[in-house]
Amino acid sequence: MADFVLVHGAWHGGWCWRRVVDALHAQGHRAHAVTLTGVGERVHLMSSLITLETHIADVANAIVAEEMTQVVLAVHSYAGMIGTAIADRMPQRLRHLVYVDAVVPKPGESWSSTHASATREARLLAAQSSPDYSFPAPDPAVFGLADADHAWVQRRQTAHPGHTYQAPLQFDAQRVASVPRTFVDCVKPRLGTIDSIRPRVRDPKFWDGAWSGGGGIRIVELPTGHDPMVSAPAELTRVLLECA
Repeated sequence: MADFVLVHGAWHGGWCWRRVVDALHAQGHRAHAVTLTGVGERVHLMSSLITLETHIADVANAIVAEEMTQVVLAVHSYAGMIGTAIADRMPQRLRHLVYVDAVVPKPGESWSSTHASATREARLLAAQSSPDYSFPAPDPAVFGLADADHAWVQRRQTAHPGHTYQAPLQFDAQRVASVPRTFVDCVKPRLGTIDSIRPRVRDPKFWDGAWSGGGGIRIVELPTGHDPMVSAPAELTRVLLECA
């Protein structure tokens, strides 16, 4: 039996992992899908006080409260910031870190650092115009979703806390790299805001060479869009099980 902690990206909630959680449970594993403060079923907690540190604490506290060790931590999209922080602050708890089409920052970068200026400006303007400093979700079509999957995600998405967007993350790249890592590259279609990350994870000099060392890195390409837990749950589950 393995322990899995699954962390959604922006605008989502623990709900998006339902198909993967069911598949892992069916094979006798423990799987806990965290919902970050202010989104999903915790949308009633949306506040301008929510920061990146709030979300890091959500995940760290879930791992501790569930008494999980040797965790396979899967982090989607924005949550790559969170997974990197967890690997830096509690690497002894992790068996494997899985970046699911996720942000992989350099030390000192924020989630917004690799985004186009137009994207940054639009999100910041939306947050500034919002009473709780949040910005709205995009149409799930950009994640490659259609029909019933599109409708399922669209009606569940919520606005995302804006103060997570430009918050820098400081971390020790050598310590994070000590944890074995997998990057799941979702290529059909590719999401534009992840495009700048794809060459990073293939560059052995990334993190001043630490990225390719330590616990090791592998890259798995999936022929699906940015929400593989929705559009390709069986394939993503297989990758996660390989990491266990």
